[in-house]
Amino acid sequence: MANKKKIEEKLNLIFNKYKNSFDKKVLLKEKTNRDLIMKIFNKTQNDVDVNKQYWNREFGKYFEYIVSSIFALTRNDYKPGLRIKSDEVCDCIIGNLAIDVKYRVGSGDSGTLKKFRFYGNLLKEKGYIPVMLFLREDNLKAAITSINNGGWKIYSNEQMFDFVKKKSNFDLKEYFNSLT
Repeated sequence: MANKKKIEEKLNLIFNKYKNSFDKKVLLKEKTNRDLIMKIFNKTQNDVDVNKQYWNREFGKYFEYIVSSIFALTRNDYKPGLRIKSDEVCDCIIGNLAIDVKYRVGSGDSGTLKKFRFYGNLLKEKGYIPVMLFLREDNLKAAITSINNGGWKIYSNEQMFDFVKKKSNFDLKEYFNSLT
């Protein structure tokens, strides 16, 4: 297992890469505390509202990268996510847990909902416990229902932070708060 300083050094490199990119994209406006990722990148709801799809995608990539990196640095049983052709079924695997990391889910199109169910059932057939981690709690209800129907165990917001800490012995919430 990696020590806290080594983990934080790696996470700081990722943070700085994304922060530099984000700072170039949008002018700063009034500060809001909608969620920790918006807070650490000093983005307001007004910033995000200009192009929600862009920000949700970019925040999602950052969040996925951070969580996967924590597990890669702290778990001896870490494996990269399972892929089928060009589709990523889950972002990473630790032990018998197949983990998919999402900033939030807002798409309720039938293709997305079918994928959630299919991937959850596929992972269970392969002997994994499907786990989905969400930073935000304002997810689309139809998508959450579909994810549940696919057999995924869902952790969001505080439950998600507790899950990451329990499985890695690293406090992601504390780390995010240290960046503000």
